[in-house]
Amino acid sequence: MTVHFIGAGPGAADLITVRGRDLLTRCGLCLYPGSMTPTDLLAYCPEGAECVDTANLNLEQIVGRMITAHRQGHDVARLCSGDPSLYSAVAEQMRRLDEAGVPYKMTPGVPAFAAAAAVLNRELTVPEVGQSLVITRAQARSTAMPEGETLAGFARTAATLALHLAINRIEQVVEELLPHYGEDCPAAVVALASQPGELVVRGTLADIAGQARTAGMTRAATIFVGRVLTADRFPDSFLYSSTRDRTSQPESL
Repeated sequence: MTVHFIGAGPGAADLITVRGRDLLTRCGLCLYPGSMTPTDLLAYCPEGAECVDTANLNLEQIVGRMITAHRQGHDVARLCSGDPSLYSAVAEQMRRLDEAGVPYKMTPGVPAFAAAAAVLNRELTVPEVGQSLVITRAQARSTAMPEGETLAGFARTAATLALHLAINRIEQVVEELLPHYGEDCPAAVVALASQPGELVVRGTLADIAGQARTAGMTRAATIFVGRVLTADRFPDSFLYSSTRDRTSQPESL
């Protein structure tokens, strides 16, 4: 029996992958974060499956449920909001499963920043404007950031930023970024991407914090900062260039 860490996607039930959906249909136990995962996804679970909201469980209780189900002969679905490779707290769960000798696999999902970029109808890597994306968060009451991973440090690269878990400190974020990007740098915030109540604000570093507060954004939001957000004058990428020799070169940017 196997524990499956499944990316549930950013919110909309139909944004789970086909593989993730199919895994749900055969797992006897489904553990899901009720505050972040749409309950519509639970409709894919087989009849008689046990579905447990982990919002009020601690780490040991969650892993304990996995181990018990495994020993009882059940596959386990552990739904993770977005993609399990980002801010999903699966690393410590997998460490404990390793200690218990319980096998597991990861199934990717649509991450929140990708869903938010889709809402904005923007590509985050635009030729000669921005070719790098930094995914990070702001320091609050959560686990401390590693030394050297600061907003100011990332900002010095001028790369496009996608900030998770930062909406309630957006004023501080803006203050740290302004010296490096300037007041006119485009910015946007998408809250509850793909979910009911989806909200979007667009502006610059000069006004984005005020817009987000006025809109009442307080959770499940991604903050974007970078010139790619409004870029309209840039060269075409080399990928589909008419001057490219397609007879001998593999596809590349």
